[in-house]
Amino acid sequence: MLESIFQIIVFPGFVFLSVAGVFAEYIDRKLYARFQNRQGPPWFQPVADFIKLLAKEDIIPEEAEPKLFSALPVVALTAAVTAIFYIPTWGLNALFSFEGDLVVVIYLLTIPTLAFFLGGWTSTSLYAMIGSVRTLTQLFAYEVPLFMAVLAPAILADSWSLSGIAAYYSQNPLRALFNLPAFFVALVAIQGKLERVPFDIPEAETEIVAGTFTEYSGRLLAYFRMAIDIEMVVCAALLSAVFVPLWVNAPALGVIVFLVKLLVMIFLFALFRSIFARLRIDQMVNFCWKYLAPAALFQLALNFILKGLLN
Repeated sequence: MLESIFQIIVFPGFVFLSVAGVFAEYIDRKLYARFQNRQGPPWFQPVADFIKLLAKEDIIPEEAEPKLFSALPVVALTAAVTAIFYIPTWGLNALFSFEGDLVVVIYLLTIPTLAFFLGGWTSTSLYAMIGSVRTLTQLFAYEVPLFMAVLAPAILADSWSLSGIAAYYSQNPLRALFNLPAFFVALVAIQGKLERVPFDIPEAETEIVAGTFTEYSGRLLAYFRMAIDIEMVVCAALLSAVFVPLWVNAPALGVIVFLVKLLVMIFLFALFRSIFARLRIDQMVNFCWKYLAPAALFQLALNFILKGLLN
């Protein structure tokens, strides 16, 4: 019981994800700046921003529902933290694993997006409501390609458990190469889930101020920002668990390998962010349904064929 409590609270739980989220934000901002030939922020900038928000006043709009408005950041943060418990980190087995936990992780990663939508909608601000509508529109665009892209390796592995998928590809690492199209689809879809360039349409500062977060301030905005940082770490862990069959049995070395894989994914996120400009919401929807969804369907069909041939 003590070991389980330690894992939930410290590693790979809340404390680890909080530190990793802040570090991931710093790495992402630093790489983004260097790609643009800028210096970038100092290492303590994300921590300073978080402390600054905690020190500010929480302002709730008069027409907003106070309890719902205040609870949504906590819901988003809790869902993002919970998802890591079903993803293998330092070994082949997740903290909690069962057949079908892949669906649970996708579900948990959807909750923060819905919290963003509800937060903007209940803010009763025009800018926030426009941002929330864009958030929900993007959800319908990228969610199906993302689910199909993650499902394709599961079909070949004959398991809907992330631990089972990791075990299968650790024993058959070359077969992971068949999933490269799905990896690129998932990588693009994750950018949409994280609302990063070129899919930062719900939070387009030059158009709608801060989008869904326009009316949020103080610690509530800090919780939302932490949820986004943690969600980035969890999404990177999900991609590395499904598509990168590199695992070490030794716990200490396994943690190092896990962190290296996270850094590689964050590097790809930052690279993707730096080479594209923001799309319009209609362009984003068209791109997801015209290109990402067919590519994910192709990967599903390919893996069904491969499963029949290899078995």
